[in-house]
Amino acid sequence: MNTLPVVAVLGLGAMGHAFAANLLKKGFTVRGWNRTRRRGEDLAAAGLMLCDTPNEAVTGAAVVLVMLPDAAVTEAVITGPQGIVPALDRGAIIAQMGTIGLDATDRLAGAITAARADIVFLDAPVSGTKAPAENALITVLASGDRSRAAAIEPVFGAIAKGTKWFGGAGGGSRMKLVVNAWLISMVQGMSESVQLAQELGFSPADFWDVLDGGPLAAPYVKNKLEMIKADNYEPQMQLALALKDANLALDAAGTSQMPGLRAIADIWRRAVDAGLGEQDIAVVYRYLSRGK
Repeated sequence: MNTLPVVAVLGLGAMGHAFAANLLKKGFTVRGWNRTRRRGEDLAAAGLMLCDTPNEAVTGAAVVLVMLPDAAVTEAVITGPQGIVPALDRGAIIAQMGTIGLDATDRLAGAITAARADIVFLDAPVSGTKAPAENALITVLASGDRSRAAAIEPVFGAIAKGTKWFGGAGGGSRMKLVVNAWLISMVQGMSESVQLAQELGFSPADFWDVLDGGPLAAPYVKNKLEMIKADNYEPQMQLALALKDANLALDAAGTSQMPGLRAIADIWRRAVDAGLGEQDIAVVYRYLSRGK
């Protein structure tokens, strides 16, 4: 008898698709929904029950993972007029795993508690992109009432290498903005360093050879350098979504000026406006190079 909780995954883009695939591999019963149905059709053979609406997907699920692109879509699906809250089983857990910012997270937590006090809301964005998610190597940055969320533990265990808890709901999103501010700054700095290297007669491979084995040799940087070398920017994290995250971090910064991140956000906005938004964030190197 399968004692694992039934899980619904709402949003089957790069990350949600990876979540559903890994849950199926671990023997979970998984129900899925995506605005574009074809994104989940390849998982049907593995056992995914692909549903036509979010409400259909959450029916009978003890755990609901929500991985949608932005706050507006996420709030519409969860607490909007046709949202899932009334359709949830008693005591169900909602884990909101997208990067939607602090205000939207607080609104969701308040609206869910007001409508259904029995529902457990977890704010649980992740550190990691497509390839780590496919290999269950992401880290979940969870927050919320862990004492009421025992059913989430095996779910997070199936999709991630680890979970870090940050207190009440909203703590996970706060740490996610910190992590993404660092990630965005690192990619911008790497792109400019590769530009300088090539101006001085060195290749991306030469640059990595110097870093390799030392304290600056982040595997993430190696992956991005390989993209630059191949001029292939198949998205692990889309530039447009990273720009959204940069702006969310700036909105949350309060009295911190963050002039570096603000400058990067301006550059990345122009790169998105130039038509590069659906490509990987490493494509900022191409944008900078073309502007020489």
